[in-house]
Amino acid sequence: MERIRTYGWEDPALTADQMGRSSGLSVLRDILAQRLPAAPISAALSFSLDEVDEGRAVFSFVPGEEHYNPIGSVHGGVYATLLDSAAGCAVHSTLPPGMGYTSIDLTVKFLRRITAETGKVRAIGTVVNGGRRTALAQAQLVDEAGRLLAHATSSCMLFPVSVP
Repeated sequence: MERIRTYGWEDPALTADQMGRSSGLSVLRDILAQRLPAAPISAALSFSLDEVDEGRAVFSFVPGEEHYNPIGSVHGGVYATLLDSAAGCAVHSTLPPGMGYTSIDLTVKFLRRITAETGKVRAIGTVVNGGRRTALAQAQLVDEAGRLLAHATSSCMLFPVSVP
């Protein structure tokens, strides 16, 4: 029984163009308000930015069978993508105009299985420590009952962004 899923996305260059011109928090708030397009990966995996404040970002996700691995549960790469997005955007929310970031590493601890029956999950990212060249963030993946499904830490490199 074949299943088909289609999705669309907007031009990611529209958002990328704002990265050096505006603060990270301003860009993320514009994504949240749909004034700027979200990253195409959010359309591919069907997750969305739900909250953002300085040093904090929250994404939500409703798992489906299209996210499954061969053993019938959500693939670990989906967990990692959600956690990386939450931790990275928490860091991004602290950056002034002209600064960018990229993940240096991501350490994930998988604590519970996720299936379509799990229901909506949230990835909550917070900055643990911010510096001039690096930042440390953590993220938790929780279900609607608040049970911890996975945890991650991420180190991010901070760097100046050229604005044309």
